[in-house]
Amino acid sequence: MFSHFIANTKGVLASLAVILYTLLMMVPLTLLAVGKLLSPTRRVRDFFRKQMVRVVETWISLNNGVISLYRGTRWDIDLPDAVHRKGGYLVACNHQTWIDILALQKTFNRRLPMLSFFIKRQLIYLPVLGFAWWALDFPFMRRHSREEIRKNPKLVGKDLETARIACDKLREFPFAMMSFPEGTRFSPKKRDETGSPYRSLLKPKVGGIGVVLYALGDRLQSMMDVTIVYPGRFEGKSAPSFWDLLTGKVPEIIIKVRELEIPKHLLGRNFRTDRTIRNELENWINQVWREKDELIAQTTAS
Repeated sequence: MFSHFIANTKGVLASLAVILYTLLMMVPLTLLAVGKLLSPTRRVRDFFRKQMVRVVETWISLNNGVISLYRGTRWDIDLPDAVHRKGGYLVACNHQTWIDILALQKTFNRRLPMLSFFIKRQLIYLPVLGFAWWALDFPFMRRHSREEIRKNPKLVGKDLETARIACDKLREFPFAMMSFPEGTRFSPKKRDETGSPYRSLLKPKVGGIGVVLYALGDRLQSMMDVTIVYPGRFEGKSAPSFWDLLTGKVPEIIIKVRELEIPKHLLGRNFRTDRTIRNELENWINQVWREKDELIAQTTAS
């Protein structure tokens, strides 16, 4: 009973700390974003952006510090030696819980360029955050609904061109585009309902990866294939929550990273209109997923 009270108290204090320094970090982030908006030249604009990235990296480091404060979780991170902060990367990962994002940030903070991802265009209007995402050059995308496409068939594939335009700014500096190909968090129920052929994964969808390969193909260096394992997760236990992490109830997190060469013939190709390219993209990602599923099985068995 007492240990449960102590764990919850630690979780509350950690949560308050995260809220407090997040609010404090938004002050310099917003000021730098305004400076970037008003910059008279690209050189000045790039200066403000670099400072914003440093603020975000500091925020992530604080998150890592809070998570590690009570030393309740053992982090087993296997990272290639060649990882560096220059270049363009696609980061693909299996998805089980919102902790995955924190795990990716802990793994790559100050090792790869700042992780970024596509954001729905409507979210640009979110107070403060939308402005910060814009200033950090996160690509905003408008996805057309099936109803819109039905009414106007010319909209088919327009999201790819929108993505290419949205990613133009990313060509000016190193980047790491993040994707969860499964599209949603894994659960045995979802696996069975969707007929996934994998033991510990859902079927991967190639849409997100295909957009990145099309929009940034000429700048992509490689793909970082990330596999996250929470020991015991696939033996009946549910995925841990952020609260579990803050209260020291996640004993271990295993993160395996391998750098994969992206097939060159898939770079810059329109997988929406070219069925052959789409099939080859699906075959490649499915092979990566078969290897990932086997890696999870080996990791959980050891």
